Formats: sequence, C-alpha cells, structure tokens
Amino acid sequence: MKIIDGWLNSAIICKSPNFNKRPDNVEISLLVIHNISLPPGQFGGGYIQSFFQNRLDQAHDVYFAEIADLQVSSHLLIDRQGDITQFVNFNDRAWHAGQSSFDGVDDCNNYSIGIELEGTDELPYSEYQYQSLAKVTRQLLANYPKLAPDRIAGHDFIAPGRKTDPGQVFDWVYFLSLIKESD
Repeated sequence: MKIIDGWLNSAIICKSPNFNKRPDNVEISLLVIHNISLPPGQFGGGYIQSFFQNRLDQAHDVYFAEIADLQVSSHLLIDRQGDITQFVNFNDRAWHAGQSSFDGVDDCNNYSIGIELEGTDELPYSEYQYQSLAKVTRQLLANYPKLAPDRIAGHDFIAPGRKTDPGQVFDWVYFLSLIKESD
C-alpha cells in the first residue's frame, strides 16, 4: 500500500464530484474518523458510493429522499470487509466535516483527511476495518508530516453536539495501538 500523487494505490477508485482545492498554504494536519451506513443500519449495496457521487436513487429507500440533495464526500470509505474505496485525492478538500473545529481552528475540511467506516455508532467495527484503517493511517502519517497520532479525531470531537460518529463502540485504544505496529 502506497500513496502516489494523492491516491492510494490499493484502493478502488470511485471519484466524487464533491470536492475542491484546499486553501493556499494549508497543510494536511488532521485525520477525521467517521461512520456511515445507507440505509441507516444496513451494509453493502453500493449506496454510500452512489451518495458520494450524487447518484442516490431516492426510490430505493424513504431515507434517501431526505439526503439525496446533499453534496458530501470523504476521502476514503472502509467497508465491513476492510476493502478501501477512495473518492477524493488526499491533496484535495473533501466535504466530510461540515461545521467543525479542531484545536481552535475552524473548518476542518480545509486541513483534514476524512475516512468513513461502514458502520453505526452502536455496532462494533470489524477486525478487517481496524486493520485497513491502521495500514492507511500509517501511510498517511508517513506521507503528510503535519499529521500525528494526537491529530486523529472522531467526527464527534470536531463537531460536538452535532455529530456522534464514529460512536462509543469505536475502540480508540486498540486502533492507536495498531498504528504503532509495522506492516
């Protein structure tokens, strides 16, 4: 696994139109962990990919009508099997954090990379997801010098009261221990 020109060479590429350039002179210095499932609580089906490409079929689920007009993305999605899909080049600004702040600096999208885990706040994540997330994180830490383990946060931390993901079931201690291991 390597990052080449902002793309993860082992990821499935599924480009999203929901991105733009980062502001000038802003370095990537934050990693944000999220969760998503579409429809809520269900896994598989390719709906997350469709959502991030603005192609969600509203007829499939009543919930889809509520979110179909949103234009959001993340840099990566790690599904329940640990497979990784990349939507936005790491060097570009994905639209994943919304109104947010970290360490007193607002608009985390400007300086962060967002990773979605297929999941919910209540269901444990798979071992495959933790292993893939750790491998990706080690690559990101090696490629973006302003990133550090203490600059990895959940969406809930950067948008408190508005977001709850990755949820109480995300095992931060375990994940942080994994990123210290070598491949």
